[in-house]
Amino acid sequence: MVVDDEALVRSGFELILNTSDDIQVVATADGAHATEVIRREAPDVVLLDIRMPDVDGLTVLRQVRALPEAPVVAMLTTFDTDEYILTALRSGAAGFLLKDTEPEQLAHLVRTLAAGGVVMSPKASRALLRSHPGAGAPQDADVARVALLSDRERDVLVLVAQGLSNADIGTRIHLSAGTVKDHVSSILTKLRVSSRVQAALLAERAGLLGGNTAQDTGW
Repeated sequence: MVVDDEALVRSGFELILNTSDDIQVVATADGAHATEVIRREAPDVVLLDIRMPDVDGLTVLRQVRALPEAPVVAMLTTFDTDEYILTALRSGAAGFLLKDTEPEQLAHLVRTLAAGGVVMSPKASRALLRSHPGAGAPQDADVARVALLSDRERDVLVLVAQGLSNADIGTRIHLSAGTVKDHVSSILTKLRVSSRVQAALLAERAGLLGGNTAQDTGW
């Protein structure tokens, strides 16, 4: 489902995504009607505009996250630096992407979200880390918590930050999805974060991702 205050944006995303055989846009809506439509249509993934004049994206995000079976939500923004992005990530968004994402990448990003992966626009995430010192500058306590991770957990964390699902991580490093799930749970506990997105941000802040992460499925 696509939520945006501009009809042209909604129809454009719908047209692009519906060209994929394995993706169906079940509905589109503006902010005022978003939560009602999400309850009715029960989409797996919601692409949600973060800035809307009637009901803003953060309000919709909080409403959707409170639903009994909340969908995966990624925030849409037109800005490289958006002061609301950090709040959205802390409120449970599964990532964010710029509205000018290449059309051929859009379906791939939705599949990543549906599989439980993290989606971060590389351009916007780097700008976010630069523009929010509290989020972007490594802090001693954060680095210390990363040091608690085993070598295998560090490997898993890097792949989480690249947007891979548990199944894809397992395939990459020859582990079962269940074992990867256990590693992810341990990582979240050790890092004292509540989501994969927050773990991915911390991995970037701690310098685990180096400079080779500017890809549309992750950083």
